[in-house]
Amino acid sequence: MSGAEERGFVIRDRRGRGSSEESSPASQADTASEVRSTGASAPAAGQSPGSNVPVTFSSFVISLGTSAFMLMGEQVDPQQQKIPVNLPQAKEIIDLLSVLEVKTKGNLTAEEQGVLSEMLYALRMKYVELATGKHAIHTP
Repeated sequence: MSGAEERGFVIRDRRGRGSSEESSPASQADTASEVRSTGASAPAAGQSPGSNVPVTFSSFVISLGTSAFMLMGEQVDPQQQKIPVNLPQAKEIIDLLSVLEVKTKGNLTAEEQGVLSEMLYALRMKYVELATGKHAIHTP
């Protein structure tokens, strides 16, 4: 750059201020000018960048679970290049989801608890299958 300092993100903690100030047009204009100056786009609260789908606990669990499955050799897209199996990293994600299950016990909706439980079951079964070298026998 030509001697000018590049400006990065500006983070302002507004938790201590009143709610009327948080949504004031002046604060929104400040945020918009900060985004324009950095060239970044700011997604709406609860939304992932480049997506119109809100981020939920269930979508977070599914995202982590999908990553773990991919690390265990599963392919989301058949045309995608195969990722090498990495069982230690997959186990780390499974352990992380297990911690989430313990720490969120009693604080999840029935749907969220079901998604988390089912994902953990499927991931654990796949992990054990790969770690022991035994393939599950499917009976009709």
